[in-house]
Amino acid sequence: MNRMLDGVGQLIARYLQRPVNGYEPFTPSDPDALRQSLQPGDVLLVEGNNHIAGIIKYLTQSTWSHASLYVGPLPGRIGPDGEPDVLIEANVGEGVVSAPLSKYLRFHTRICRPVGLRQDDCTRVCAYAVERIGFAYDLKNIIDLMRYLLPLPVPQRWRRRLIALGSGDPTRLICSALIADAFRTVRYPILPKIRLTGSRQAREEILEIRHSSLYCPRDFDISPYFNVVKPTIARGFDYKMLQWADLTRAPGIAPGIVPEVADIPLLPQTAGAGDEAEAVVA
Repeated sequence: MNRMLDGVGQLIARYLQRPVNGYEPFTPSDPDALRQSLQPGDVLLVEGNNHIAGIIKYLTQSTWSHASLYVGPLPGRIGPDGEPDVLIEANVGEGVVSAPLSKYLRFHTRICRPVGLRQDDCTRVCAYAVERIGFAYDLKNIIDLMRYLLPLPVPQRWRRRLIALGSGDPTRLICSALIADAFRTVRYPILPKIRLTGSRQAREEILEIRHSSLYCPRDFDISPYFNVVKPTIARGFDYKMLQWADLTRAPGIAPGIVPEVADIPLLPQTAGAGDEAEAVVA
């Protein structure tokens, strides 16, 4: 029985991880800018291109379908192209794994950085994720896998719950849940519940931690405790240095020098009207 469940789980996992044909990111990442901008503790959101990505984007009404934690180069873990693994992530069918940044260079990504996270706490967050490398997704838990194959549409009030449906550890190893657990070890907030206590004169906000299985990738994007870091801007941006296709630059003119363009009238002018007026004056 276990062997049969494992086989069915493998089939579902392979289907969910299969890329969708025709994917083309609208704004792919700048590889150099992305590498220079990332810091340990950053959450890298990814617009995925496989079947499970499409379901997650629908259920969460978001661009982002996957989240990885940047921890910096991991000793002894080198990718096929010789690049060190720097990301920790949890994938259906794989569990918790490390990956090089090159895995997502052709995807649309976003960096979310925890604000004011202390260095020692950042080290603990990264260590928590690294220590869980090798944790496997239980492919015998068919309920956790079948939730992504349910027919659409799904009522909006059930969408987030549908992501968390299932039992125990396998759900907790889905990408954003792993990262949420890592930040919970140092009690760093993502999207906590806020309960107001006290009198009208002395209101006090009490934060309550949500269960990690209820988090999804977009929560790091909309969290008031994470900054969105845009690599193109972070490393210095001068719009005058851009080269536009509709503006030809003569040889020897440096980038950023825009050639003079004739003024364009706000209202169309009729040549006949001018000629007629000239004739009357004459």
